[in-house]
Amino acid sequence: MLSAEKLKECCRERQMDIGQMADRLAGARLNKKQAVAAIRNWQKGLFKPEPRADDINRLASALSVEVNDIADWRSSYRYAPMSARKARLVTQLIVGRSAQDAMDILKFTRKRAATMIDKVLRSAVADADERQVDVDKLYVCSARVDDAGIRIGTKRWIPKDRGRAHPIHKKACHIHITVTQV
Repeated sequence: MLSAEKLKECCRERQMDIGQMADRLAGARLNKKQAVAAIRNWQKGLFKPEPRADDINRLASALSVEVNDIADWRSSYRYAPMSARKARLVTQLIVGRSAQDAMDILKFTRKRAATMIDKVLRSAVADADERQVDVDKLYVCSARVDDAGIRIGTKRWIPKDRGRAHPIHKKACHIHITVTQV
């Protein structure tokens, strides 16, 4: 996946403006006007239109860098069966650390969320490994947990006094982890 921060930094280092990159990006899928709009969105972190692999390859060749220099790797666990608040406690431990240190921390963390976050992290590292990236140079650049609402199938009631019933709401969350190369 394309990294907005790395793309902006490479553009600044190479002193290339959006028009020059749009000339290289324009082709069968995008015309020049659409390419300019797409590059502006990608630099802001808005991935509309979604950058495809050939778009990332063209940007890398326009900037004369490798594809891995402007990419990061993301993985997510959607509707994880726990509350977001409990998962955030664990994700705060690993942000900014190297991938191997984060895996070691998660292995010895005594929280239920640690195993699920470890699986997501391993998936992101495996994605990076597929692209022939040096796994020792990876670090966790962001780990985010979003609330997903009430888990499906867990709406129940507990009986209370005088004929009342109180709901039992079990929460879910979305876990997103991004790793990038140093």
